[in-house]
Amino acid sequence: MSINKFNSEGYHDPTPHEALRNITREEKAAAKAAFKPLVYICSPFSGDIENNNKRTREFCRFALEKGNIPLAPHLMFPQFMDDNNEKERDLAIFMDIILMGKCQEVWVLGDVISKGMSIEIEKAKKRRQPVRYFNKDFEEVKAL
Repeated sequence: MSINKFNSEGYHDPTPHEALRNITREEKAAAKAAFKPLVYICSPFSGDIENNNKRTREFCRFALEKGNIPLAPHLMFPQFMDDNNEKERDLAIFMDIILMGKCQEVWVLGDVISKGMSIEIEKAKKRRQPVRYFNKDFEEVKAL
């Protein structure tokens, strides 16, 4: 957007020009500050489901505190889908991958990579999505 330095009569008028420039600058800064990347949370679900869900919620909180919007569909889908039903599990992983495609990064939690996690990680790598790995203490580590 171009801001004219001259008034409607053609005279140089720096005050409104500076005021409008400052507003534009503030709007851009606010928009930048409001942006929070969407990160896909890739962590174990099956096995010790109660503990895994607890750790995933903690990891989501960690991502949130780092200025991100965490997305962990494996906390939501089991509310209405059966992980023990192979067709529903495959559908859930399919939906996970669709949602993961909307994310700026994939964050992987823990030292153990489950079968479902490995599917998600491989798909993210094929899409060239950044994949970051974190240990059980939420410290970033190199790829496993």
